[in-house]
Amino acid sequence: MNLSHLTTEKADPRFAGIDTMSVGELAATMNAADATVPAAVAQALPRITEAIGATAERVRAGGRLVYVGAGTPGRLGVLDASECPPTFGTPPEQVFAIIAGGESAIVSPCEGAEDDEDAGAAAVDAAGVGPLDTVVGIASSGRTPYVVAAVRRARELGALTVGLSCNAGTPLSAAAAHAVEVLVGPEVVSGSTRLKAGTAQKLVLNMFSTIVMVRLGKTYGNLMVDVKATNGKLRERAVRIVRTIAGAGREEAMAVLDANGYNVKQAVVAARFGLAPRDAAARLAGAGGRLRAALEERA
Repeated sequence: MNLSHLTTEKADPRFAGIDTMSVGELAATMNAADATVPAAVAQALPRITEAIGATAERVRAGGRLVYVGAGTPGRLGVLDASECPPTFGTPPEQVFAIIAGGESAIVSPCEGAEDDEDAGAAAVDAAGVGPLDTVVGIASSGRTPYVVAAVRRARELGALTVGLSCNAGTPLSAAAAHAVEVLVGPEVVSGSTRLKAGTAQKLVLNMFSTIVMVRLGKTYGNLMVDVKATNGKLRERAVRIVRTIAGAGREEAMAVLDANGYNVKQAVVAARFGLAPRDAAARLAGAGGRLRAALEERA
């Protein structure tokens, strides 16, 4: 196996002396290297934009967003997916991640699992991937057998497929309908793709989940109106959102949220129009769950 052509595997001579640096020098070196990542993501924005637009259309039609990765990319997929239910009120099955080696690999390294092509394809089959779904394969190298096989199988099943890597002209790019290559260059610690490559992947996945959810009406402006108010901080956020959008006082916002089961969208509609919970729910449902449409619709 020859990986010398992969930029993520190369040793950058600028970092050859990091073991002789002071803590301050090394921190400054890493910070300077990390600062180059957003520019690399910006270069890939046209391809990222196209892939996200296509994904949003499928999710709006009832499809799912599925991340597939091994090692660090797999864990980043798990992280992004796990934040969608509390942030956007999505059911757990709408955005989820498949990681090589299974759930135990989230906390315990299972490095050999990334070479199992059959397991990658089987995981896609087990997830019941179909034509409405989007499968995003994440692999820094762009050649991880588990991920490439998973994306290839998903494409055979008619799913929209995206390959997110940090190298050019990779097998993952060839397997996917949408190739997103974020070329971050060699790492400070050669081959340690949890660094710049991992940061780039996190930035792109942030875009995927957030933009798809915004397009689905999961925010009102930049307010998190589908938040699940499951703790004190989030309940206070819900109160602020209702006060901001509905123009309600604090006590009114708290009362209407309580009456509407802390469903922020429904509470806003109820407060704005003086509706009972059932009527607020019906108005919101009539607007397809989109708060802006529910507020702008004539009574």
